[in-house]
This record gives sequence, structure tokens and C-alpha cells, in this order.
Amino acid sequence: MLDKIKKELLNHSNKEKADIYARFFKTRKGEYGEGDKFIGVNVPNQRKIARKYSKIISLSDTKKLLLSSIHEHRLTTCLIMVDKFQKGYDSEKKEIVEFYLANTEKINNWDLVDLSADKILGAYLIDKDKKILYKLSRSKNLWEKRIAIISTYNFIKNKQFKDTLKISEILLHDKHDLIHKAVGWMLRETGNRNQKIEEKFLTKYYKEMPRTMLRYAIEKFDEDKRRYYMNK
Repeated sequence: MLDKIKKELLNHSNKEKADIYARFFKTRKGEYGEGDKFIGVNVPNQRKIARKYSKIISLSDTKKLLLSSIHEHRLTTCLIMVDKFQKGYDSEKKEIVEFYLANTEKINNWDLVDLSADKILGAYLIDKDKKILYKLSRSKNLWEKRIAIISTYNFIKNKQFKDTLKISEILLHDKHDLIHKAVGWMLRETGNRNQKIEEKFLTKYYKEMPRTMLRYAIEKFDEDKRRYYMNK
């Protein structure tokens, strides 16, 4: 089964795209995606392959695929896990979440996080204790911190904003641009559903939050309000 998935991905590979993706996802020495390998398969094709195999691939084989050094193998694995989670029984969902948390070092670029965290971890925790997200938010690992805040997107969609705001506070002074963007994005999504709650948070923190985080957070505000926050 693994060989079939890898072969199908290879059939959709493109050397030119692989080079573009490698630059886009910052794979050079010292960059956040250092050493990641691409074969140049776009996300729509990965989604098709993931849907095709999610019902028939075993979770153990799915786990093996996540250990690959090739980016598209890992992203396709995340998409398979999302599909399995959404269609699975509670016992299987718990197993997927446990595996997800045990292998965060392989969910190691922002697209892998953004296409899976809220759909797996966030969905699972919607009615459960959220303490694991707070642990991840204080991690030294960039991707675990991004998983923590992006997982709350599921809560936001269900109009539960408390954990997004609390984790945003924890990450407020993080040094990495990818965390600034993620927090700003989740604050913006909060504001899309309840602008008063977002502005209450901004009133308290906008003077100290990184400018990128603030720009992302106020992107959907009207021009006068954006200017107000940025100029102050």
C-alpha cells in the first residue's frame, strides 16, 4: 500500500515545482524548513490520493509514511489522517490523536500544521480538557507552538474563543515570524465572528505585539480602524 501511494505521488511529481516549493518553504541551511525534500506534487493531487487510500490503508502503514523525509509523503499522511479522523470511530480517533502528538517532530512545516491541526487535534479536544495545547504552546519547538494555536481554529469555528486568546497571550512575545502570522490569523478569525472580543484583546496588547501579528489580526478591519491600530 505504501509503495502504491508513493508511486502515485511520484507520477504527479514535477521537478520545476519541487524547486519552487523548496525555496518557498525555506529549506536552505539555517531556514525553518532546512533539509526538507520535495518532489513537486500540488495539494489538490495530494488530497485526491489521500481520499483514495484513507479507507484502505492501515493506521500502522500511515504511521510509516509520516516518517518519510519527503515533504509530500508527510503532507499526504496528514491528509489521510484528517480523512480517517473525520470518518472514524471514537477509538480510532483517539489513536490518531495519540499518534499525531507523538510525532509532532515530523509535522514540521506550516502547511502540514495548518491542514491538519484544527481538523484532528482541535476537533478531538473541542469538548475535552485543553491542557495539552498549553503544553505545546510553551514548547521550544516551533511547530508544536504553531500546532497549539492553529488547533484552536476549530474552537473559533464553534464560537469558543477563550483558549485562542489565552494561547495568543502565551505566544505574544514569541520571536518567530511564523508564530506571529499564526496568532494574528487566529485573532482575525476570532474577530470575523466576534469583533468586540478581538478588539478587547487588541486594546490590551496591540502596543506590544509584533507588527506582523497585528497586521494579520486587523486585516479585515475597515481602513480607518486599521490605521488607528497601526499608527498607535
